[in-house]
Amino acid sequence: MSRFIGLVASIFLLVTGCSQEGENHMKQQAGRLIQAVENNEVKKVQEILQDPSYPLNETNSKKETPLLIATHDNQIEIAKLLIDAGADINQQDEMQDSTYLYAGAQGKTEILTYMIEQSEPNQKIVNRYGGNALIPAAEKGHLPNVKLLLEDGQVDMDHQNNFGYTALIEAVALTDGSEIYQQIVQELLTFNANKELRDHSGKTALDYAKEKGYTAMIKLLEE
Repeated sequence: MSRFIGLVASIFLLVTGCSQEGENHMKQQAGRLIQAVENNEVKKVQEILQDPSYPLNETNSKKETPLLIATHDNQIEIAKLLIDAGADINQQDEMQDSTYLYAGAQGKTEILTYMIEQSEPNQKIVNRYGGNALIPAAEKGHLPNVKLLLEDGQVDMDHQNNFGYTALIEAVALTDGSEIYQQIVQELLTFNANKELRDHSGKTALDYAKEKGYTAMIKLLEE
């Protein structure tokens, strides 16, 4: 009986030791992918991705994933590698940015295109202002992203954020009314964006265009 107990104890210690060793190994490995991405080391990223058990969506102190970090720096090749490996494009950082939302807002068109083609953006996830990918793309003047998102057809073009702004309202109310924004307004209207929606101040896109004296936009919105 004592031999049996001794054998069980030995097996337990062996298993526990292996488990602890595995845990220690994982701790030592943690952060390698983030570091490789931060250093723009494509070959190192490829090497790490050969290990199917490596946590693709590990995060830094800001809850940023390797894919989000790559997108910040527009590291297209690395971003594509991570997307192909199955990195989560919807995971949000402490600022509530996901890779999909960030790419849309910041004009990372090639990465955004690849995500739309290869992954599944969660359209229910919004940024810290309650907006989708289209609203800041319109406000920041990223016409290629606006076209891409509208043509893809998944994004709600009439989504209203925490202020009641739609992409159309922001393209007028928060911009200088220059030609690029006129093109964005035209693009949104071509896809039948709702001109009648009002923000929390009770104003439509046309109201803002008139307030600001944006003649070209007024003409587009009154057609």
